[in-house]
Amino acid sequence: VQLAESGGDSVQAGGSLRLSCLASGYTHDGQYCLGWFRQVPGKERQPVASIHSDGKTTYADSVQGRFTISHDNAKNTLYLQMNTLKPADTAIYYCAAESPTYCSVTYPQFGTYYGRGTQVTVSS
Repeated sequence: VQLAESGGDSVQAGGSLRLSCLASGYTHDGQYCLGWFRQVPGKERQPVASIHSDGKTTYADSVQGRFTISHDNAKNTLYLQMNTLKPADTAIYYCAAESPTYCSVTYPQFGTYYGRGTQVTVSS
């Protein structure tokens, strides 16, 4: 599995960003689970969004209604559209792949495979 994120930046509160992740080797028997988690140095990772090959998505409560996860099958690219950003969203964002069986942000260990991350900084 190879995952490469891009799109992180510094924005002001209320702004928007779209993260992208070019992915390969993430399908198994035609199924997949991809998502995003974020991490602040010194703190545990926080899964924020997931998408299953059947179309089901899950979101952390803190981003529900503001973030949208999507996947372009033709481009093998995962996206995270982030709107109405808050300073609390500041973190390193990682693109992740997980077993389709555990495709939910409620799975504590979400993100068996992940990329190098991209920094998102939101200033007040």
